Amino acid sequence: MSPPVSASRTMPIRLSRSIGLLPVAVLIVAVLAVISIAIGVYSLDWRSVLSGDGVDHSTMVLIESRVPRTIAVILAGATLAIAGLIMQLLVRNRFVEPSLAGTTESATLGLLAVAIFAPGIPIFAKMLVASCFALMGTFVFLAILRQIPLRSPLMVPLIGIMLGGIISSVTTFFAYRYDLLQSLSAWTTGDFSSMLRGRYELLWLAGGLALLAYIASDRFTVAGMGEEFTTNLGLNYRLVMISGMAIVAMVTAVDVVTVGAIPFLGLVVPNLVRLVMGDNARMSIPWIAVSGAGFVLLCDIVGRTIRYPFEIPISVMVGVIGSAIFLVLLLWRAPRVG
Repeated sequence: MSPPVSASRTMPIRLSRSIGLLPVAVLIVAVLAVISIAIGVYSLDWRSVLSGDGVDHSTMVLIESRVPRTIAVILAGATLAIAGLIMQLLVRNRFVEPSLAGTTESATLGLLAVAIFAPGIPIFAKMLVASCFALMGTFVFLAILRQIPLRSPLMVPLIGIMLGGIISSVTTFFAYRYDLLQSLSAWTTGDFSSMLRGRYELLWLAGGLALLAYIASDRFTVAGMGEEFTTNLGLNYRLVMISGMAIVAMVTAVDVVTVGAIPFLGLVVPNLVRLVMGDNARMSIPWIAVSGAGFVLLCDIVGRTIRYPFEIPISVMVGVIGSAIFLVLLLWRAPRVG
């Protein structure tokens, strides 16, 4: 009978296997990206594109539309998935993400406030205002959680849904009063059809924030074990919480400003990855980034081909598939989540 293998020995084995399989996952995402670039109403002439003889219409479509859209899909999918993981660690609940904690709705309220009081400010300033509103909404959510006894882990997403519903109601009321319902619909419906060169570059900021989250991933993992444990290890628990929630708020605001809201993405992808990789954020974040990008790419491809040449918004595709996975996670994981 062989002796039991300790956790310290199994961890390097799991890490080496994950590192070895990660290039395969990246290759799959790259294949999906090529498929995404090739799909469209206009048929690209690949011979003229590859020949490089001048800039024809196919090359212009490729550079101005197809490639920026695909990059936007990859960045949005990766960053929102990572933001969901950070929120789950800091709230210490697997059933939360920005769209289930009032963060996305608060960012939308911030955009509405900008549209009413300062519609002419630059898009970067709009993102900062939306980030502030998202951060305030997230801290309101955390304050409510501290005041309510949580006898079940399912109470946390329910509270977030109710808070988001209240914020959405206020936003809809003022959007109706100021005749901004059409703009509100654009912010709350994720859509990549308008992604062109010059309109998606703000997402690179979200990518930088995701990289910052990876650098500080060990601190977020420790903070997910509780305030007392974090303090005993010599970390400032409140500083880690504020920095983590600030990253979540800014990533959410960038994505809402650029492509609109995409529900359930930050919920299902981190949960599926953590089922295999565990709760170590440093090990999970690369896989979550790749899986989030691949998931959104796949949903985008299906949404563009299922009713070709028409297109189903990405928020609808991710919402349908993500809600189904969310229900499976609730039924399977809820009895065992503490």
